[in-house]
Amino acid sequence: MRQALIKLLDNVCEKMNIGLILVAADGAILFLNQALSAMLSMGPKASLNGQSIESPECAVLLQLVQAARHRTLYVNGEAKNILRSEFVFPLLGDGETGDYALVVQDVTEQEELRQGLHETALYRSILEQILENAYEGVVVTDADGKIMMLNNAYANYLEINRQDAIGQHVTKVIDNTRVHTVVETGIPEFGKLQKIGSHKAVVTRLPIRFQDKVIAGVGIVHYRELKDMKELLDKLSSLENELAQIKEEYGKSRVTRYSIQNIIGCSRPILALKEQIRKAAASTSTVLILGENGTGKELVAQAIHSLSARSAKPFVRINCAAIPEEILESELFGYVGGAFTGSNRAGKQGKIEMADGGTLFLDEIGDMSFHMQAKLLRFLQEKEIERLGENKVRTVDVRVLAATNQNLPERIKKNQFREDLYYRLQVVQLDVPPLRKRLDDIDVLVQYFMEKFNRVFGKKVKQIQPAVLEFFRQYPWPGNVRQLENVMERAFNMVETEEIQVEHLPAYLLEVPPQPEIASSGAREDLMPGRLHRNAGDVSLSDAKELLERRKIEEILLNTHGNKTQAARLLGITRMTLYQKLKKYGLE
Repeated sequence: MRQALIKLLDNVCEKMNIGLILVAADGAILFLNQALSAMLSMGPKASLNGQSIESPECAVLLQLVQAARHRTLYVNGEAKNILRSEFVFPLLGDGETGDYALVVQDVTEQEELRQGLHETALYRSILEQILENAYEGVVVTDADGKIMMLNNAYANYLEINRQDAIGQHVTKVIDNTRVHTVVETGIPEFGKLQKIGSHKAVVTRLPIRFQDKVIAGVGIVHYRELKDMKELLDKLSSLENELAQIKEEYGKSRVTRYSIQNIIGCSRPILALKEQIRKAAASTSTVLILGENGTGKELVAQAIHSLSARSAKPFVRINCAAIPEEILESELFGYVGGAFTGSNRAGKQGKIEMADGGTLFLDEIGDMSFHMQAKLLRFLQEKEIERLGENKVRTVDVRVLAATNQNLPERIKKNQFREDLYYRLQVVQLDVPPLRKRLDDIDVLVQYFMEKFNRVFGKKVKQIQPAVLEFFRQYPWPGNVRQLENVMERAFNMVETEEIQVEHLPAYLLEVPPQPEIASSGAREDLMPGRLHRNAGDVSLSDAKELLERRKIEEILLNTHGNKTQAARLLGITRMTLYQKLKKYGLE
């Protein structure tokens, strides 16, 4: 009887791909069909017959029994499937033997489908809640243009019952809509104006695709009124302007463009200035840079910063003469929101804070008001600041460089500049020589500006008429190097040949009588401009380059105290080449 029943169950289960196991009352396995062996990846079905279901080899079978007992699913990690097991017992109708059967079904696909349906329902719920609570109006149509979904915001905007709209063609519910057209064409429409009733709105219409076929359309109302968009655009424009201002300030004030190599010249005053710059760069003391307009005071300040240990930190410049006193304080120290009428609501960082860790360059310090001088002095003494409208004390680490073209001792006598501030700034004083005191550099500067403006104008000017250089040497240059650059640029605008001539110079330069008191700055006599060019022919580009090379060698030898090995290394040439050049230029 038992064997007949086993055979019957086996036939039925095999045809239905159902796993079957028969267990005796004492726990011995009586039968295990092929379908269950395959589900469990167990191998030949007869291998476990006769073994106890509680043996280690039958652990997975025991877990199936436990799952059936607790009505739970069994997840088979090895075979990566999900199984459902159920008892069929007693095996015989009279219940005398105590044997039982367990049928097992692979429900992996059903569970994955159920999980997928659950996730789909979850995502749909999330999407519906997002759309329902969105400020924008949203409508979804099917491929025929009939409304499938209309959120509360859109229904309220249209003043309709949204349930009445479901199933209606979109054109019957929304004025001037083109959602159905987008479904037909498959072409999206962004930021379009649409008149809905008495209102104008900005809308977007999108086709929804599935497997390269348009199956639905979406219409989105971004702004229910154009005034909403205008307010947003105004805010955006304000933010963009503020960002542009910040970027401009950052680009102008926080990066140095120049180094000591940009200080052109080999005259003794310039070589001495470069040596002072190197020494000043090695410390953190305040530096007062004095010089006439156009001599290059900011260039000196940037050279100090670029050579210092702070070179990787910000270099922040502020012109004390160009900013009104009432604004200068907020520019230097910053302010909190609402500190004064017209102030940024978020507040603003001052130049001193911007320079934290780096260098602050106070240009035209001599023109700063007496009131602001007192505030600056306190900062220099305490290294602390307070933003306008704030009681919080902020500590900053800033090195201060200051520059002026004013005679500060004279201004002190006239009570226009604080004496204590003067001595606080003048720990190190650098005097930038005017061009009339460094005429030996005229040739080198002219050569530099020729190369610069050849690039700028796309010209090939190669030489300068000797008479032009004579005018340059006789002119007092009240505007200094800046004025010389201006004159050279003007000449490049006028010249049409390869030579700059007297006719290309501005008239005011030619009207100045000879200046006998203007002399060279004490350079070697054979290097004086007059000696080189007064009776010479045209000054060629190659001659000017040789002069520049000669003076560069002299500068390096001066800096290395005559050490030719070190000089050759700094020049990037061999010692033999250096000796050849020394002989060529008579510098042996």
